[in-house]
Amino acid sequence: MRSALLLVRKDAAAGEARAVADAKALARAAPDTQRLQVCIAVDRPLAYIYAWGDRLASHDGAKRLAPIAEWPGASAGAQAPYHYVVATDIEPGWEDELHTWYQDEHMPGLAAVPGNVQCARLRSEDGAPRFHACYDLVSPQVLERPEWLAVRHTEWSSRVRPHFRNTVRVMFRTVLDDR
Repeated sequence: MRSALLLVRKDAAAGEARAVADAKALARAAPDTQRLQVCIAVDRPLAYIYAWGDRLASHDGAKRLAPIAEWPGASAGAQAPYHYVVATDIEPGWEDELHTWYQDEHMPGLAAVPGNVQCARLRSEDGAPRFHACYDLVSPQVLERPEWLAVRHTEWSSRVRPHFRNTVRVMFRTVLDDR
C-alpha cells in the first residue's frame, strides 16, 4: 500500500486548472510519485491534491499520510470519477476499537458495495484530523445504496461513531487521476 502527500486548497474557487498546476508542482517536488490525484469538492471551494507513492519525502504545505489498510472495491477496475473522504479524530481510549471496527466490519462491508472501486485508510503524520478513510466511487449515489446504508447502521457502527471528534466528510469530483 502506498503512502500519500495531501495538499489541501481551501481556495478551489480559483479553478481546476490551478489545482492541477499545484498537483504537477507537487509531483515535481516528490519525484517518487506513482499516482497524482486532484479532487474538487462538489459543495464548497475545497480541493484535495494527492501524490501517492511508496516513500514520499515531506513537502512544504503537504500533510504526510501513512497507510493503514486498503481494500479493492466491488467495482474494482471501473472508472472512479468521485472521491469521498471521512477524516476524523477519535476520543481518547477508543483508538483500538476504531481500528478493529474499520478492519473487521466497516471497510470490508463498504468495499463490497457495488460502485465502490477502492477504499483505503490512512493516518495523518502532520495534524488533525488524524484518520482518513478514502473511497473512490463511480457516483455519489453509492452512498445512498441500501448496502452502504446497512453497513453504516450496524450496532457496532452506532457504538463507535459517537466517539468521533473533529470529523470532516466531503464528496469530491476527481478531475485528474494520473496513475
